[in-house]
Amino acid sequence: MPSRSSLDNPHPFGEPAWTTSLLSPFYRDSHHRLRLHLREYLETKLFPHAFEWEQRGLRRLLIPGLPPKYRCGKSLPGDIPDEEWDLFHSMIVSDEFHRCPHMGVMWGLTSGNTIGCPPIINFGNEEQKSKYLPQVCNGELRFCLAITEPEAGSDVAGIRTTATLDSSGQFYVVSGQKKWITNGLWADYATTAVRTGGSGASGISVLIIPLKDTPGVSVRRMMNSGLHASGSTFIVFSDVRVPRANLIGRENGGFKIIMANFNPERLSLATGALRLARTCYSEAYAHALRRKTFGKPLMENQIIRAKFASMARHIETCYSWIEQLIFHMQNTPRAEEDPQLGARLALAKVQAGKTLELCCREAQQIFGGLGVNKEGLGAVVEQISRDMRVWVVGGGSEEIMDEQGMRLVMEKTLRTQNPRL
Repeated sequence: MPSRSSLDNPHPFGEPAWTTSLLSPFYRDSHHRLRLHLREYLETKLFPHAFEWEQRGLRRLLIPGLPPKYRCGKSLPGDIPDEEWDLFHSMIVSDEFHRCPHMGVMWGLTSGNTIGCPPIINFGNEEQKSKYLPQVCNGELRFCLAITEPEAGSDVAGIRTTATLDSSGQFYVVSGQKKWITNGLWADYATTAVRTGGSGASGISVLIIPLKDTPGVSVRRMMNSGLHASGSTFIVFSDVRVPRANLIGRENGGFKIIMANFNPERLSLATGALRLARTCYSEAYAHALRRKTFGKPLMENQIIRAKFASMARHIETCYSWIEQLIFHMQNTPRAEEDPQLGARLALAKVQAGKTLELCCREAQQIFGGLGVNKEGLGAVVEQISRDMRVWVVGGGSEEIMDEQGMRLVMEKTLRTQNPRL
């Protein structure tokens, strides 16, 4: 096992147990090497600039994850061989990136391609892959994912953006609106959910729509409470002509493509939420050791230690659940198509969001007034408190995720009890 980095968090529960103290069956030497490589790189090259970039809303880097055929000879992070890379490596990437004190920056650097390219990677034809993916890898093109609409968030089947074939049959004419589209300000293309058929899920398709200098396309920045540098965007399509060759998969078969994107997205959101929860915990832990009240450090108060125990319990149990789900995905063919896995990922995403909410609140309580100040010792926790809502609402709100998770597992139970259903 590689030696621990000097940048490691020294506080108990400040890092996942497999990196510090406990043996795990999930991680190999390559996982440790990747983690140390990312940590050194991010701490020295990116994180020092995070505050400036968040304030100015800048984006400066593309870090797409692409199959080797389309990577133009570039290696994976940490020079991990392709044959060794697994979902735990991907989890480590997400975990380390979410250590950034200003997550809008990291979303601005990575999220557009991370969620906009998989529909092409997984469902696009060879012509589409060869045309777009190498240019993404070289930094020549940037994608975003355009699904959410003003009237259709978690209810994807309710989207209203229409795409109708023109008289030639060679172009779709697209009209509608998309909202909260990460990286949309800078993207060259939007992987877009459109309605090509009737109502409901069976009438949805996915189109690759060019955004830059395209007649009928307008974009504007959305001013949200956090994640300023993520480039959250409102996009309007007004009779935009899109070549039929830009259709991903088959017409009216887009709902499956969109759903396939959601499981990895929810896994990434859950992983990120837990890292942000650890950051809240660690920032508060350091403060409780140095802050003195009534003649003694805060940490000497039993009620303060109880807060840390509660945070640690929630973080560690949810992290272990996510590890179990990743292990299942890694070792089960076509696991992403299993509704039972989807149910558990939905519930795990909810639990991770609730854990983040708890840890952020408790950290702010421990910091007191410093926890709501944008400067000074509590600034990191204050920033997370503004960014946090995306991890609770994004990728499906907890109310809908809870319902979806229980509905899917109940359907299996009912079928088992009554095979005729």
